[in-house]
Amino acid sequence: MLLGLLNNTNRNDIRIKEMQDVYLSDDRPWVVGYSGGKDSSVVVQLVFETLNRLAPEQRHKKVYIISSDTLVETPLIISSINRTLLQIQNLALDLGLPIETHKVKPEVEKTFWSSLIGKGYPSPRQKFRWCTDRMKIDPANKFILDKVSQFGEVIMVLGVRDSESATRAQVMESHTIDGKTLMRHSTLPNAYVYAPIRDFNLDDVWEFLLSNQGQTPWGSDNNELHALYQNSSGGECPLIVDKEIKETAGSCGNSRFGCWVCTVVKVDKALVGFIENGESWLTPLLEFRNWLSDIRENREYREKHRMNGSIYFVGEGEDKELGLGPFTLKARQMILRKLLVTQKTVSNPYDTDYKLIQDDELKMIRRYWLQDGDWDDSVPTIYQEIFGEDLDWEYDERSLLEPDQVTDLELLCNEYDIDLELMKKLISIEKNYIGYKVRRGLIQDFNRVLNQDKLHFGKVEGYKQ
Repeated sequence: MLLGLLNNTNRNDIRIKEMQDVYLSDDRPWVVGYSGGKDSSVVVQLVFETLNRLAPEQRHKKVYIISSDTLVETPLIISSINRTLLQIQNLALDLGLPIETHKVKPEVEKTFWSSLIGKGYPSPRQKFRWCTDRMKIDPANKFILDKVSQFGEVIMVLGVRDSESATRAQVMESHTIDGKTLMRHSTLPNAYVYAPIRDFNLDDVWEFLLSNQGQTPWGSDNNELHALYQNSSGGECPLIVDKEIKETAGSCGNSRFGCWVCTVVKVDKALVGFIENGESWLTPLLEFRNWLSDIRENREYREKHRMNGSIYFVGEGEDKELGLGPFTLKARQMILRKLLVTQKTVSNPYDTDYKLIQDDELKMIRRYWLQDGDWDDSVPTIYQEIFGEDLDWEYDERSLLEPDQVTDLELLCNEYDIDLELMKKLISIEKNYIGYKVRRGLIQDFNRVLNQDKLHFGKVEGYKQ
């Protein structure tokens, strides 16, 4: 097995000695952020070598290597991350190193597709990046706080560098404690940050990774990582565990290691770069991503109120119009259908089981739609239309209304000028409380729906729908 492969220079030896001193100085476990990119790859190799050079009796505390999987990661990158984590874990077990590798994922209620297709969140933009907190920061922070609860304090080991940007350097400096190697975490209590490559520049990073023919201790090849950078443009998307760093890092959408469906930037240079360098099977993903970006501002596909029912205006004078809210249910059905068609079209040569959307996300989308009055229960129907088979759906035998009753309800709502969608939501709420002896919360749920601004906003002159 290839060991001790780090560039045997005085500088790297000094770096590892410093890391050993930090490791041995207390009992706080390390949590190492690994994104699959160049900076975090350097840190993981340094950590591995740091532990490997210690005597077995000195390896007294755990080191957790965590990687964030948003479930919409660029396929080439997530395959590489999965492979690397497995290789690291296997070699650590063989060598008796106290390393555990983990992937953290968003809760199914908060995934990209559950949020966008399920709830109708508009595709992200720079001024409304709802995705980063829900899909990256929160899952990583949950893991860290679990370890804080277990051990009292933890040390985050991250691949952040001062030379990445002046703003990033200022943020890091603001949390630095004079005379100390560790920095305070800006938001997580009892968590500290250790940045062992803080003073590295870009040349230092690549010199380190490509030394020893690019071979890692666990047998992977950093030349392949270098090739990924050559086949794309932009920077890596770090494992973000800090809301301040999130703001300085900006979106991950202009990076090769962000999400394939990111719409924060106009052009996804990552997918374009991979496709131009021979990964043509990614073309359907790029086409879907571009289409999703294009339909965002189409008023036909958006509600004219926010998710909580409140309304707002944009523009002035003759250009004044109602502001846009979530995607309509009809638009969400269209997006799901196109996504599933794309999934059926894509053939990932590196992972035959690859899916663009997970089964539990489809079930969550179905749940959200039923709450929004999708009495046709259209998710199973759409899935069956495209794949010719069914998932293991759960069905409620208690039918809300018979077809003829639905028709009568539609006629009555039309006759008395009552919002049909409102009636569907109220009836759905009532159904949720059927069978309960004490129906605590029913009135509050009714009021939540009935008090929405959109229901009480009359016709106003001087604005466009």
